[in-house]
Formats: sequence, structure tokens, C-alpha cells
Amino acid sequence: MSDGGQRGLIVGPSWVGDMIMAQSLFALLKRRQPGLSIDVLAPEWTLPLLERMPQVEGYIPLALGHGQLGLKSRFELGKWLRKKSYAQAIVLPNSFKSALIPWWARIPRRTGYRGEQRYGLLNDMRRLDTSRLPTTVQRFAALALPAHHDIDLLDCPRPSLASDADLGCRTLRRLGLDASRPVLALCPGAEYGSAKRWPANYFAAVARHFQQRGWQSWVFGSSRDSAAAEAVCAEAGAGCVNLAGRTSLGEAIDLMAQAGAVVSNDSGLMHMAAALDRPLVAVYGSSDPKFTPPLSSRAKVERLGLPCSPCFERECPLGHLKCLQELPPERVIHSLERLVKAE
Repeated sequence: MSDGGQRGLIVGPSWVGDMIMAQSLFALLKRRQPGLSIDVLAPEWTLPLLERMPQVEGYIPLALGHGQLGLKSRFELGKWLRKKSYAQAIVLPNSFKSALIPWWARIPRRTGYRGEQRYGLLNDMRRLDTSRLPTTVQRFAALALPAHHDIDLLDCPRPSLASDADLGCRTLRRLGLDASRPVLALCPGAEYGSAKRWPANYFAAVARHFQQRGWQSWVFGSSRDSAAAEAVCAEAGAGCVNLAGRTSLGEAIDLMAQAGAVVSNDSGLMHMAAALDRPLVAVYGSSDPKFTPPLSSRAKVERLGLPCSPCFERECPLGHLKCLQELPPERVIHSLERLVKAE
């Protein structure tokens, strides 16, 4: 993007974790061009995340369902965006449809990776070399740089979400929660599939260990995680509160900001905990921390690294899920104890 005073449009991703990692791109753009105004075009549910990213000035909702082409709606939105006079658009998703709106908006420079047959739609098309840019956050951040420039993971600004203490207090009162005792946040869900979900009884074992030390446990997740959250609470006992499906995304951010420690699968909530700088143990099964690591110095990854992993499958193709079943709670407890002790 050009020097200060320009406006830039980012076409954002559709997953919580990816949107949080995209903040590294926003921060790098602002670092390089402090006068740049950044607008983000993204699904409506992402607004609570974007509101907590100080680099983002404007938000443009994309009112289309996941996978929906919606050519007419995209054309009308692109036509409406022409008046914004953006200097550049950066398109983060690799789909054909995600590049249509900047093209219809007649944004002069349209940047992104080659993806699905996007010749013409993008005129600053990058060829992705995964060996040079192994992590998602590097791939996002590299789009802030001239073509053929790589960026080291250590040079990527770390995502940092701002929490709202007043809203957090109101949410505590609404849910009848008491934050006077230390809070262990547990995130047993993973929308991708069961091959990323550490067993619920293992999460419960961690909760019971910390309850013996006077901690309480809050189980986070969406309504789709309710069954897993309920299973954790049933095994962990009275000191464990099921919040799955009971909070908005913004409320979850403000509550997790109050946690003294977090245990999470590789999920959007894991990236949220890292961006809130909470002491975090991240459990990996079918996925690879070399690709989507928690971007925090206060995070510890636990994985077995079996020959069959990472397989990146939603369900265990071998049917045994050993990469998670054989990762004991004691190992996670030990790592979490060390993180908490370092505080």
C-alpha cells in the first residue's frame, strides 16, 4: 500500500483463529505505514474480534453464508465500495469468490496468493512457497511486503486483542460468575473435527487438579461444543462452570482475559488465549504447531509427534486417535504448573 493518508481494504478470513492471526498483517501494515487506514471486509460474526484490534478502522460486513457464491450481492457491494477510493486490497482467502468484490470495486492494486484461478481478478498475484513461509501468520504478513520478500516468524507482530474490563464485569454479573478465585479456562472443542479434540475426561482431570489448589474452571466454547463442555463439567465436579453457548464472542474474549491459565485444543479459542497473553497449554493431535502455532511467549505446545501425525484429517483415519488418547493429563498439568509458577 502507498504511503500515509491512503485507505486499504483487507478481505478477511472466515475462521476465528485465522482472523486473529490476520492481525499480524494489520499490525505490520501500520508499522510500515502509520498513516494508513485499514478497513476489513469479513463475515458479520467477526466484528467482536475486529473491534478489539486497534489497527482496524472500519468494518464492512459480508452478509453471505460460508461457501455461498452470491454473485449479485458481491457485485452490489463491490460497486458500493468504489466510492471508498481504496489504494489496495489484500485478499486473504484463496477462493475465487473472495477476489470478486475488490475487482468489482475497481481497486487499482489487488494482492493475494494465486489460489483458485484468480488471474485478472488479482493483479499483484503472489506464488506461495510453503517451504519459505511455513506458517499461516507468515503467509498473511508477507502480503504487507513487496513480492518475493519473505518474513521470519519472529518478525511477525504478535496478535494482541484488547479486552473490555467493564463489559467483562457485566458479563460476570449476568452469568453469576465470581472471579475472586483464580480461573482455569478450558477449551475442549474444535470445530474442525474430533481428531483435534483431547478427551473430555482429560480436561476434567486437569480441572480437578487445580480445584484442589483453590482454582475454579470455566469451560468455553460455542453451542456446538456444549456436549463436550458438559462432559468436562460432569467429570470435574461443582467447581467447573459450563459457558459453552452462553456467551457471545466478545463476552468470551472479556472473560478469558480474566483467566489465570488456559488449556485448549488447536482451535480459535487457543489463538484467542494466546492473543490475550494468557499462560496457555495448547494440545495438538491431527494438526501441526509448525503451521498454526499459538503466537505467544507464554504458550507451551503439548503433542506426541507420532509417526501418523500430523495427518490433518477431521477424524482419525486409523480409528485409534492415539495422538490424543495417549497424551496424559499429567503431562499437561506439569506444563501448566510451570507456566503458572513463572508468573
